[in-house]
Amino acid sequence: MKYSAKPLFATVLITAGFINHAAARPSTNWVTIPHAKLCATEGALGDAAGNRVTVDVPKMRAFVTIATTQEVEARFTYLGQTAEASKLGSGEMRIQFGLKLHAQDPCNLVYAMWRIEPESKLVVSVKSNPGQHTSAECSNHGYRNVKPAHSSPVPVLRPGSAHTIRAEMSGEKLHVYADDNLVWDGSLGAEVQSLNGPVGMRSDNARLELEFLAGQATGAHPNYQLACRPSPGE
Repeated sequence: MKYSAKPLFATVLITAGFINHAAARPSTNWVTIPHAKLCATEGALGDAAGNRVTVDVPKMRAFVTIATTQEVEARFTYLGQTAEASKLGSGEMRIQFGLKLHAQDPCNLVYAMWRIEPESKLVVSVKSNPGQHTSAECSNHGYRNVKPAHSSPVPVLRPGSAHTIRAEMSGEKLHVYADDNLVWDGSLGAEVQSLNGPVGMRSDNARLELEFLAGQATGAHPNYQLACRPSPGE
């Protein structure tokens, strides 16, 4: 019986392509976002040395108030669970940290979340509630977890360990990297094409110290600044 080598060869090519993409560093012109340009809509951010910020509250939600691309990276040290804990709107208890893209409002945005406990994994979600714009309207409704075209495991986070998470979104396509390794690659669906908002971050029950970076926008007015308004309950 004869077997064709073509399917195996194709598999090798696909795998090699994924590995090469995983190893590539983007050519984005990254800028560090200072504390003054981060709006904490829930919880609070503290100051640390070298334009780094700290998180020591059960719930933190923040967005960038200046113009950037939809490319964002957090270089963070995980310091363990917060002293007080808060459940999600679903009632689930989870420790996690992640990035927000096209955060139009608390009801319509994209999340790339590094779940720490009870299970270590990277989850990408689209929260879509057309016509609703406040947490009071949408609560925790409208979430859709997106299945990737390709994925790989994320490291288990230990208190005191340093890591990076980076997301790059273009149209419907999203790539997410953990420690410079591609861990999520796929399409988010046509509904995200209507989203228009800044990048940001979110944490639940995680203590952190981090540097937050984003891609520098071209052609943006130097005085461009989004208003910072609290929006509890995201």
